[in-house]
Amino acid sequence: MHIPEVVPASSLAHRVVTQLATSPLGIWVMRNIAPRLDPALLRCSGGRLSMVTPFPALLLTHTGAKSGIRRTSTVVYFTDRGRVIVIASNFGATRHPAWYHNVKAHPEVTIEAGRFSGRFIAEDVTGTERDRLFGLAGGATSPYGTYQDTAGSRLIPVLAFTPAS
Repeated sequence: MHIPEVVPASSLAHRVVTQLATSPLGIWVMRNIAPRLDPALLRCSGGRLSMVTPFPALLLTHTGAKSGIRRTSTVVYFTDRGRVIVIASNFGATRHPAWYHNVKAHPEVTIEAGRFSGRFIAEDVTGTERDRLFGLAGGATSPYGTYQDTAGSRLIPVLAFTPAS
């Protein structure tokens, strides 16, 4: 079984969710309510339903950089060349998301997407490849362009996850 392939898409539903996700209330909901609801929604629906539907979301289980505690975060993703691509936007905050620091410290993670679950190794994508992938994510109707604008001088990281051998 392989992780479901996902291509960035654009639709009216994507535009509506983007408008909500970039509003102050939407960001508050995504930071405070979605993390509590999304794991159950994703698991019960086989990955078809989350707080950011129609954007595809997965569960990323990572190890705390300092604590060593396993944590699960819901992140939006797409696939490219056999890799799972995740944008570490943190909703446009000036700091990277906590899960990003954890993944940098401990790059072996578990990903659950739909009925798929597997171990992956994370890699920070840089340079022209980072720009290409960020462009793919932002080229579809998505909040990433707005998030980059509000992130200030922070360049939003792009991570690629490849299956662990």
